Amino acid sequence: MSFREPDATDESQQSVLALARERMRTRHLSLRTEQAYLRWMCRFAEFHGRPLRTLGPAEVEAFLTHLATQCHVGAATQNQALQALLFLYRHVLGVELPWLGNVTRASQAKRLPVVLSRAEVRSLLAQLEGTSWLIASLLYGSGLRLMEGMRLRVKDLVLERGELIVREGKGGKDRVTMLPGALDTPLRAHLSRLRAWFEEERRREQPGVSLPYALARKYPHAGAQWGWQYLFPAPTLCRDPYLGVLVRHHLYAKRLQRAVQQAVRRASLTQAASCHTLRHSFATHLLEDGYDIRTVQELLGHSDLKTTMIYTHVMAKGARGVMSPLDRGSVFGRAPAVRRKSAPSLGPGTPAADTEPAVDGEDHDEHGQRDQEHPGELDDGEGE
Repeated sequence: MSFREPDATDESQQSVLALARERMRTRHLSLRTEQAYLRWMCRFAEFHGRPLRTLGPAEVEAFLTHLATQCHVGAATQNQALQALLFLYRHVLGVELPWLGNVTRASQAKRLPVVLSRAEVRSLLAQLEGTSWLIASLLYGSGLRLMEGMRLRVKDLVLERGELIVREGKGGKDRVTMLPGALDTPLRAHLSRLRAWFEEERRREQPGVSLPYALARKYPHAGAQWGWQYLFPAPTLCRDPYLGVLVRHHLYAKRLQRAVQQAVRRASLTQAASCHTLRHSFATHLLEDGYDIRTVQELLGHSDLKTTMIYTHVMAKGARGVMSPLDRGSVFGRAPAVRRKSAPSLGPGTPAADTEPAVDGEDHDEHGQRDQEHPGELDDGEGE
């Protein structure tokens, strides 16, 4: 989807946005970050109805408070707006904002990641086919984020060593992760088909693929080389947002997201799973298999170990791996005793009524004390 320029009729505001775009590209911010920051800057100006150069700290506080109290945005959305405005004032207008102490902050919910069981993952992948199945299998088998999987190039696969190199991941970091052995044959078959298609594209003299930063100017023919080809190329050409020339980009991410959502429904999964759920499941299942948490941290590309440790709260061993006393057999480990009681006599010759079972010690614990708690209420561990 092409990015539509935010409306800005004021010439001074147009110049501010153009300067902001130049400064962001100088710092090599991603295109998505650039687009999001420009939208927040325009929304900030529209909220106050004044040019950006005339707005100060009081207007910033009012706008951020409006997002939290009136628009009810989440903490991440409010923080993104704050970062966009900080960039505007610090790097574009050359103004250092003071401490914004009067901003009403959006509350930050502490949520656990959605994790599928191994059987649920198999059921989900079984509902996919073709390229969608291969990408989803890489997301789960290698612990990739959605865009990391989409941006894979042929040179990033090291099939002989079973490795996959993630370039320009979150935070602009590269890392090496595993390449599942189960995908070796499907990947080789995919590369064979891709190579035939690539040779046909070269014969037809079609444009090459998009390249990061200024590599297209430094190496003009790199986009038409085999190693730089996207592993999952888009079926149509698009215009490069930086150079303005026709190029071939990677597959549109929405295509896989729709396919996964349809697979979730067909597999009748109860959890609201998404593409990122496969990455969560990758980390959790590795920890359940006994792998060191530092190893999992490196495979995921986390800077802070605390980010990886959240998966220890959703492992299949239960809450923190603690066994409930109810599961130790002290309550349900023996068959319930049957107490017989006689019905009142209805006269001579009348048989006694059928006996009814009764659980000996009903509503009592093993020491004969009556249980005063509600056995169905479990601590959900919220906030830990």
